[in-house]
Amino acid sequence: MMNDTEQQEREYLEEIKEQLTLAIRRVDDAVKQSSAELRQQKHYIHEHQSSMDDADMVAAGQSINRMAFTGEAAVSRKRKLLKLGQSPYFGRVDFAAKNQAVTPVYIGIHSFLDERQRRNLIYDWRAPIASLFYDFELGEASYRTPSGTIQGAIERKRQYKIRDGRMEFMLDSDVNINDDVLQRELAKSSDDKMKNIVATIQRDQNAVIRNETASVMIIQGVAGSGKTSIALHRMAFLLYRYRETIAAHDLLIISPNKVFADYISNVLPELGEEHIPELSMDELAADLLGQPYTFQTFFEQVSALLEHHNPAFIERIRFKSSFDFLSQLNQYLLHIENNYFTWSDLRVGRTVVPVAFLQQKFRTFHRVPLLKRFALVANEVRAYVRDAAGRKLTGQEKATIGEAVPRLFKFHQVLDLYRDFYRWLGKPELLQLDHRLRLEYADVFALIYLRLRLEGITAYEHVKHLLIDEMQDYTPVHYAVLSRLFLCRKTILGDVSQTVNPYSSSSADTIERVFPQAEVVTLYRSYRSTLEITTFAQRIIPNPNLIPLERHGPEPTVTHCNSQAEELETVRQLVEAFAGSGNQSLGIICKTRQHAAQVYRALQGLDVQQLTEDSTTFKEGAVVTTAHLAKGLEFDAVVVPFASARHYTTEVDKRLLYVACTRAMHQLTLTYSGAITACLTA
Repeated sequence: MMNDTEQQEREYLEEIKEQLTLAIRRVDDAVKQSSAELRQQKHYIHEHQSSMDDADMVAAGQSINRMAFTGEAAVSRKRKLLKLGQSPYFGRVDFAAKNQAVTPVYIGIHSFLDERQRRNLIYDWRAPIASLFYDFELGEASYRTPSGTIQGAIERKRQYKIRDGRMEFMLDSDVNINDDVLQRELAKSSDDKMKNIVATIQRDQNAVIRNETASVMIIQGVAGSGKTSIALHRMAFLLYRYRETIAAHDLLIISPNKVFADYISNVLPELGEEHIPELSMDELAADLLGQPYTFQTFFEQVSALLEHHNPAFIERIRFKSSFDFLSQLNQYLLHIENNYFTWSDLRVGRTVVPVAFLQQKFRTFHRVPLLKRFALVANEVRAYVRDAAGRKLTGQEKATIGEAVPRLFKFHQVLDLYRDFYRWLGKPELLQLDHRLRLEYADVFALIYLRLRLEGITAYEHVKHLLIDEMQDYTPVHYAVLSRLFLCRKTILGDVSQTVNPYSSSSADTIERVFPQAEVVTLYRSYRSTLEITTFAQRIIPNPNLIPLERHGPEPTVTHCNSQAEELETVRQLVEAFAGSGNQSLGIICKTRQHAAQVYRALQGLDVQQLTEDSTTFKEGAVVTTAHLAKGLEFDAVVVPFASARHYTTEVDKRLLYVACTRAMHQLTLTYSGAITACLTA
């Protein structure tokens, strides 16, 4: 049936909703039947357990598992149908494949099949045919399927906004994802969870989401380009495309902190997928290091840089964040292999194990991490001595061999080797380690890298796709660890302009040196902020390639105050005004945690929450936090206090100010007392 008018579309929507209601009833009936059968089976086992043999019990257990699985699948199906009932579809293309009639293709967040006629009424946005909606205007078009490319033409393209089962609007579109729909979506208020973007995916974004060939994909995207959202939709696409071989628990997200992880936690469930496991880089480090180490976190490192100017500390970070450092580590590993063995014959009782035998056995196990070879070589020596003596070895002899083989090598602990590395460099002062074995953050992944190379770690072999966000905050050593630890495909994303520590940042080019096979995609279009806010942020860190969306709002305000007390009162008034503004979220974004604590104290009595490095959830409303913790988040309105020359002076400060300002979607206010920062006067 072809629907040409809005009235026909509304009637068709009602038909689809009726079919969805019937489908939900059928699922409910199936669940009831499955539950009844499950109860009967359990009752039968209880009654006849004494007379059932092992084979009967296994068969009965398998039957129960099948019934339970069927019930779980039905519950999942019902959840998707209920979601479709709220908003069955958002797009339509009328497509005529070559030599075939025109077929209307409705596209939604999930597929919906007319089971009687065995035809799709709604296609999942990830289905091959749905790419027509994202990639083409009216006219010639094609889409790829596993069996080949389908050529044809699009004769109509239409978009809908359906909420709570009611059609709010429909638009015929002859350009890719109509600006009007995009503008309406972007003009909405932000809340405490990132939203899915299936209705407004752009052509360049769609290409990233559906890329199946890249073993490593690097997404460099400007602030507000939607790179995190695109990456999550990419995960959802891969789960759909490879659903026979990949499940959500096979994927892993490395996110910057728990607050951000909470903020993005809704996207995949909204798309009908299970929650994907996530770790912060600090949690990964703690898992890989284990006892007895404690270490400075990345947040603590950045805070230390902001609070104290320590040239020696900066120099340690800068050196350990370089490719030269990684190269030196690799050279050191070769050096110890060639120079740290003290070869000698090994005497066990009357048997002498010659040096040549020991050297040959160490070479045999050259693919095994160095510190793991000793146990293997010791076993070979035991076999040699047993054969030479013609008898079984005593426990003491076995122990003697186990102790003697490692003594051929100079060190046995990774930390001892890491200390020695700096002596070998002639720069022992570059390692600052107290008696509690507390590491500076710049040493954490270097030590993990040595442990990987010398001991081997296989904790994450199950991961089939790794997503790494905020790529600019990680160094070559981080990526060398991730490359060896995760042998799977990877999606890596970030923005070099949003680094909060320029002494240890990585660009897409840097990461490519670790992953030379990577495909790099650059996203220049920014969707988050109004044109006025984007233009303002460009004054801080210019990017001539950035393409802002033509969405307008009020000019950012820079408010001068006569004192810090007056400034804090101004911020308080802005928070009070927010309460009646209709906006959902306000970010008061400070440079340091001391500033954030000071502002939070000044706002006592108002409905404001503070986000700290220990926070685990993100709630809508007024939030006080730091630029570091605000990365990746967005707010309807942002206030940046203390934007003075006294507080924002260095290159680090400039980037933090840029991050703070680019969190704003609709409104931006900066306050300062004294002289304004030079970051805004350049």
